[in-house]
Amino acid sequence: MILLLLNYFDEKEESMFNYVDDTCLAEEVQLEQLPLTPAVVVCGQSCYSATRYMLSVDREITNGTISSFISALCLMFGSFYCFNIHYPSGLGSTLEFLQRCFFSINPEKGTKVENNKRHLNMNPRVLALIQELSDHEWR
Repeated sequence: MILLLLNYFDEKEESMFNYVDDTCLAEEVQLEQLPLTPAVVVCGQSCYSATRYMLSVDREITNGTISSFISALCLMFGSFYCFNIHYPSGLGSTLEFLQRCFFSINPEKGTKVENNKRHLNMNPRVLALIQELSDHEWR
């Protein structure tokens, strides 16, 4: 689902997930290749088949032993809030969709996306997808 959202919003998977060998230890991760913002380090070829994940924040491995993709994603998302970090503009739509639809965080105004030139209550692309999904008749 996450990869579909990234694709739908035309955002790069590499901004959210960094892939390393499945035997890689936390101290072996090349930190200079990690983003400053929270990201999931996937130990394996795919986020679907990996059995181990890590969390990086500020180019540091903050948790090197995460056993499920859902836990890694929740920890990454929670890091944006716990450390009061703005969403990177390259992932803004995907993270805002997760915030509003999966984590049910719906502020009355504003967004956590950095460098937002327009002060909108909600990203128009996120709003459009939410409306399309809610208008769809599920059978």
